[in-house]
Amino acid sequence: MTCATITRMRVDHVSYAAEIDGLKATAQRLAKRLGVTPVDGGIHPRFGTRNIILPLADRRFVEVVEVLDHPASDKAPFGQAVRARSEVGGGWLGWVVSVEDLSEAEKRLGREAAVGSRRRPDGVELKWRQLGVKGLIADPQLPFYIQWDDESPHPSGGANSNVTISGLQIAGDPDRVCEWLGLPADQTSTVIDFTFVAPHGTPGLLAVTFDTPKGPVTI
Repeated sequence: MTCATITRMRVDHVSYAAEIDGLKATAQRLAKRLGVTPVDGGIHPRFGTRNIILPLADRRFVEVVEVLDHPASDKAPFGQAVRARSEVGGGWLGWVVSVEDLSEAEKRLGREAAVGSRRRPDGVELKWRQLGVKGLIADPQLPFYIQWDDESPHPSGGANSNVTISGLQIAGDPDRVCEWLGLPADQTSTVIDFTFVAPHGTPGLLAVTFDTPKGPVTI
């Protein structure tokens, strides 16, 4: 399989694990830097986590997430990943690509997607399927996949934001990411620049650059 096989794949969001002062404080700090309004995203009952969304333009968002003191967080791979990142001080957890149909990725990677859902405080339920969180745990440079339910609103929906993601800096190997995705990382977006640097230690998402009305902001 070449790195041009899969189409209809795009960067959906980036995830940030809560720092030592907790979810709300972390989300408020990031939101202030970007000039956006945070939105309570609710609890992921299957994963033992909860999040706050920073809505962006172009159907993208920042997910700030923390682990709950709940048995699900010890069993679910996503809960395990969030806990591990927060225990070392928090920060960027990873990046996520959305697809219209996960069946090809399931077949290629030899695993089935997990079902996810959360109910926002306003009562709206979001549903999706996700794949590859175990890959993220083993090799944090790799994104995981998400397929939003056809009836589910996108978390960025209704956001009045002109803040965009303009760049991702990743410690890792672009060929490894290409192998995982089935295409080069820069084909998941026409507006996001990807920079790969040799990892000194664990690979992963190092920094995200945003275009804001006040100029570029790198976190």
